[in-house]
Amino acid sequence: MIYQKVALIGLGLIAGSMAHAMREGGLAGRITGYARSQDTRDVAREIGLCEVCDSMAEAVADADLIVLAVPVGAMGPVMAEIAPHLAPGATVTDVGSVKQSVIDAVAPHIPEGVHFIPGHPLAGTEHSGPRSGFASLFRNRWWLLTPLPETDPAALDRLGRLVRGMGAKTDMMEAGHHDLVLAVTSHAPHLIAYTMVGVADHLRRVSGEEVIQYSAAGFRDFTRIAASDPTMWRDVFLHNKEATLDILGRFTEELFVLQRAIRMGDGQHLHDYFTRTRAIRRGIIEAGQDTEAPDFGRIAGASAAS
Repeated sequence: MIYQKVALIGLGLIAGSMAHAMREGGLAGRITGYARSQDTRDVAREIGLCEVCDSMAEAVADADLIVLAVPVGAMGPVMAEIAPHLAPGATVTDVGSVKQSVIDAVAPHIPEGVHFIPGHPLAGTEHSGPRSGFASLFRNRWWLLTPLPETDPAALDRLGRLVRGMGAKTDMMEAGHHDLVLAVTSHAPHLIAYTMVGVADHLRRVSGEEVIQYSAAGFRDFTRIAASDPTMWRDVFLHNKEATLDILGRFTEELFVLQRAIRMGDGQHLHDYFTRTRAIRRGIIEAGQDTEAPDFGRIAGASAAS
């Protein structure tokens, strides 16, 4: 056991998966949880996800680890509300995919004697809600920690042991650099996926039935990304604005170059470009972050939303 009591604020995919993984690994003595939605709390109780509380104050009382698993835009107000109820020596972490704005919003509300260690698990699916979690979500995935200069080494080591106990690999990164890296690897790709699905919706020469019925792998995988939680992604883009706009600007420049190559019939440029980008995919597979199984490892006959 690493923590006596872990409080989960927010009971969606990540928090739910943490609850399953901590219980499976015997990593926490007690796991409490709270969600603002009564329906979410009812479902969490029904499936026995954790000890569901009807207030944040009750959930965090005497907890030695508090996990903020709410949309990035809600983290500051949530932290302000729970701050008076935190036990001395407790650690607060978060699972948001933007770090600098979370630090700016949360750190001012951290009470004296409470540790704050921002974090981000690079794991997820397009599903959300308390029923979507599963214990193996974090296995062999990276969980980035962005400790502050004043972070207590013992508290950081303890949180790292919990994360590794859930099957994840840990690394540390400066918050601003994290936000730039994630703009490249996650935020801009999500926005591009949303845009491509939106383009298909507006292209009236292709009927909605055709888009759905004849979706090839590329468009199908865009729809998987674009099915992600809209509230979470709205907040991500609003709170990682500069880095995302920077990467989108670079993407636009690259797109113009490819447009010109297609227009001019420059097959050599296209072939060389696709050869370089193909190597990135190979590197991801070799790093153990995806599978090279046919059809991206999908089970034959499974639906695209499974």
